Amino acid sequence: MPIRGSSLEFSMAGFPIQRLGSPALDLELNPGIADHMSMPFQQFKGIPDMEKALMSETAASSMEELIRLLRINEPLWIRTQPDGKYTIHRDSYDKIFPRTNHFKGSNARTESSKDSGMVTVTGMNLVEMFLDTNKWVDLFPTIVTKASIIQVLETGMVGNRNGALQLMYEQMHILSPLVPPREFCFLRQCQQIEADTWVIADVSYDCLKENGSPSRSWRLPSGCMIQDMANGCCKVTWVEHVEVDDKTQTHRLYRDLICGSPAYGAERWIVTLQRMCERFAFSSEETIPSWELGGAITSSEGRKSIMKLGHRIVKNFCSTLSMSDKLDFPQLSEVNNSGVRISVRKSMELGQPSGMIVSAATSLWLPLLPQDVFSFFRDEKSRPQWDILSSGNPVHELTQISNGVHPGNCISIIRPFAPSENNMVILQESCTDPLGSLLVYAPIDIPTMNMAINGEDSSMIPVLPSGFVISGDGRPDTGNGASTSANAGRSSGGSLLTVAFQILVSTPCSTSSKELNMESVATVNTLISSTVQKIRAALNCSGLD
Repeated sequence: MPIRGSSLEFSMAGFPIQRLGSPALDLELNPGIADHMSMPFQQFKGIPDMEKALMSETAASSMEELIRLLRINEPLWIRTQPDGKYTIHRDSYDKIFPRTNHFKGSNARTESSKDSGMVTVTGMNLVEMFLDTNKWVDLFPTIVTKASIIQVLETGMVGNRNGALQLMYEQMHILSPLVPPREFCFLRQCQQIEADTWVIADVSYDCLKENGSPSRSWRLPSGCMIQDMANGCCKVTWVEHVEVDDKTQTHRLYRDLICGSPAYGAERWIVTLQRMCERFAFSSEETIPSWELGGAITSSEGRKSIMKLGHRIVKNFCSTLSMSDKLDFPQLSEVNNSGVRISVRKSMELGQPSGMIVSAATSLWLPLLPQDVFSFFRDEKSRPQWDILSSGNPVHELTQISNGVHPGNCISIIRPFAPSENNMVILQESCTDPLGSLLVYAPIDIPTMNMAINGEDSSMIPVLPSGFVISGDGRPDTGNGASTSANAGRSSGGSLLTVAFQILVSTPCSTSSKELNMESVATVNTLISSTVQKIRAALNCSGLD
């Protein structure tokens, strides 16, 4: 809801409109996320035949290398200690695949990983999803924030897509404003190597050089092998091999998570793919499971409509966190409370409220297990301790839709007992996997929510989600983890928590002014700072600074 003249203004009446000394404020004026992302290829004029031949040759050699990386373990791969994960043995790799490094200097490094797992989808369906950028983003909304096909070079054979080749662009992000996104321009090729086995090979291709936007990440031959199994499942083996130029050093909070490969490594791709395939399987249920009966949703059409809406708020939330126009963080203090990033953008996109939107996000470290932090946010009894929409009052869960086996994978419709918000409910999706968790929510007025519950198309319902991203900190378990009153006797590292809000501050017909923006920025900065303080207090972590 707009801050001026809206119910949110009433809810925030207790907050002084001032800037707190900590976290530090980092303001960014952003013309629009979608506009910025597509800029590298707005002037793309097509590919000459000689260039296409070079692309085909590059893709073919990449495919050969990837197949060897997928099928061979030692000596190309070694297991790291203590986690036993595969990483490339540098000397062996360089002897077999000699090359010159793409990046020079002390900031250059490589990340490599390999993992495999079973997913509940057929191989051919998965191949089609990988070659469709909309479905690619749907599969990996917490990793890939934007993807587009620049040009299709080969469509591949009908029925199996063997030989498909396309030039693609994608932006990847680990969902913290403290970490810049990674951009790749790359070739993706599909090859069917056996009747029931496909390989999808990706390799970077330097098409950004003429667009004035050189990437600081370079994908060496990477990708996956997809093997059809019985009962509609397939086995996916994944290889990630990336060269990175960290001109701006990775923020210290995320250094272990990113430099140690868990952030963008093969295991995260596999785990995310498993989780999303599970979600799709639950969303395709034609009948409402018995344990969901008695809630507000009584039809399978309504259930599917709400699940689509939940997926959209997750995608929207993830896409706002990159704040990619500004990649330098000189003012962030070297303390656990690491600064608020704020973006002001003008939104005219379908499915979002029209007007000026302020997004604010911050990340912090907590000496707690990630699953304990996730449980805190999922517990409706603790919600009044942090959610401004509840105004400190209890909330009531009207209905819950399961979209995974774990009880934390669900969509909820929540009614806050706040006098000023009696015409509004909260749609919330929470999801968790072994590497991290997400809890995203958006206020929606009751008549609009009833439309979705009744099975009507929810794709145009305007949503402005806020929420939390939780992950481990990537630090190895030393056996003598942080000892606090909230974590006594536990052997563990800690959690990284990102808190993010979006607020509509003016509609298109409102007077847009710098004064309004700065007032709104100060308001949102106070909101997120106060929320962080409340979370710390509720988790017995107030004294960390």
